[in-house]
Amino acid sequence: QVQLVESGGGSVQAGGSLRLSCAAYTVMRYDMAWFRQTPETEREGVAAIDKDGSTSYADFVKGRFTISRDNAKNTLNLQMNSLKPDDTAMYYCAAGPYGRARYLPPLSPTEYAYWGQGTQVTVSS
Repeated sequence: QVQLVESGGGSVQAGGSLRLSCAAYTVMRYDMAWFRQTPETEREGVAAIDKDGSTSYADFVKGRFTISRDNAKNTLNLQMNSLKPDDTAMYYCAAGPYGRARYLPPLSPTEYAYWGQGTQVTVSS
């Protein structure tokens, strides 16, 4: 099975930073992404990196978050800066083994077949 294990979540004050990591041997072979969800909201895409290295970001994180891969450590990372209370959510790592169909936009959950268990991020004001 493809196993994805997130880490790095926690509680921070508004304006602070966190770095999330996802242990995954697929980081260089599959499309990878971060999604987030709260008990009151649907799952939404945050950032994605395709196997060719191309990145996509949701408008609400542009300029604040950076997605990257570390092949030596087999990890997918999300550097989160200037955090806001609205960023509070469970964050999930996702992997897509087939590539994105041309009719799908970036950050579509349909692309991703494998999901981690999630790591909680809480931002206080």
